[in-house]
Amino acid sequence: MTELHLIRTYHPEGTNGVLKHQGKPVCQTIELPWRNNRRWVSCIPEGRYRLFRRMHFKHGDQLAVANVPARSSILIHPANFAVTELQGCIAPVTKCVAPGKGVFSRLALDRIKAITYPALEAGEAVWLVIVAEGIL
Repeated sequence: MTELHLIRTYHPEGTNGVLKHQGKPVCQTIELPWRNNRRWVSCIPEGRYRLFRRMHFKHGDQLAVANVPARSSILIHPANFAVTELQGCIAPVTKCVAPGKGVFSRLALDRIKAITYPALEAGEAVWLVIVAEGIL
């Protein structure tokens, strides 16, 4: 089993995070602000979610987040500006530069895929645990 931990910091303009594997930072993340899990305008709730590969018409071969309460089609995909490029998904970034804004998203996504894809190909379960800063 492979488990990633996303430790979030919430801001009115967007949600920033640090994604860790085995306690070591992999990349940072950007998301929409928390708006009560409303479709298209909110980040997803904190929790533990299984990840799997999914072919997406726009983003190609991506990681999908399963069993998000009251939501569907949540992906981990490249984006550098949450408000204009995300609709509830998670974007890995190399560095957060402001709430909901980051840089070099594709490079960060490659780091996540390097961890998760071999595990998925080996038949392992891959999990994403999302918590607020200060919880872990």
